[in-house]
Amino acid sequence: MRLKPAASAASSALNGAPVYLKDSTITPKDAQGKFFAVNTMQPAYQPSGNAPAASDASGLFADPAKATTLPPQTATTIGDLLNAKGVDWAWYAGGWSDVSADRSGVYNATKGNFQAHHHPFNYYAGFDPATHAAARTAHLRDYASRFLADAAAGTLPPVTFYKPIGDLNQHPGYANVSDGDAHIADVIAKLKQSPQWSNMLIVVTYDENGGFYDHATVPKADRWGPGTRIPAIIVSPYAKNGFVDKTQYDTASALRFITRRFGLPVLPGLVQRDAALVANGFKPMGDLTGALDFTK
Repeated sequence: MRLKPAASAASSALNGAPVYLKDSTITPKDAQGKFFAVNTMQPAYQPSGNAPAASDASGLFADPAKATTLPPQTATTIGDLLNAKGVDWAWYAGGWSDVSADRSGVYNATKGNFQAHHHPFNYYAGFDPATHAAARTAHLRDYASRFLADAAAGTLPPVTFYKPIGDLNQHPGYANVSDGDAHIADVIAKLKQSPQWSNMLIVVTYDENGGFYDHATVPKADRWGPGTRIPAIIVSPYAKNGFVDKTQYDTASALRFITRRFGLPVLPGLVQRDAALVANGFKPMGDLTGALDFTK
């Protein structure tokens, strides 16, 4: 499928960025009355790629009038389900303390490669910095000041997410593979030294893989994918040795594993994805347990 260029589009990408006839940040309303965010949207709370409005004396929010500021989201998250079950969890982020102390550094691009749009929980109303400050402190944490200390002390929450700062994410154009590999290896080495290691499952995964080529057939599900395959690495005392797992997984398989491990209700998005796969003649996505041996 080819998108129709706008009348103002340059004749070549060499002469200017592409502009399309129906290019926007939000899709038109669909048959179910739903809108979908496309392209890069920014969280409504700082740190955000959008500065606060001039009238925002607190400086805690992104300007809601900006087209790329996504309104606070209210859908149920895996964090909500864990909270309801009484299971502690946290999202650790590289650079989080730095940009929280100097929010202007994000939208003025003076704080390295901290990407505000890479931190999903900051898009949700449950982490409003004015009305839910305690939840932010409890669940949104810094890598340098908290993650390593918590790992060493054996106090990482039962469910822990970690997103490195952009300089270490191996993205072409502003990062490199060797620095990212060294960082991942260092993090895993420190986790293996943690008192919690004997009961730990580490999943290292990516959001893309350098292009769209894939020799394997991409399963058909809904309008949002799945797409071509991306790398994932499982490190655990329970990982099967010398074993090639041919189970079909997607990035949300980590959520499926968490759901199974803690007996949580299944998020609607997981139900919809698997139902769409089955409707198109494919198997539902796995929950990573096919790569693990719990008899060890």
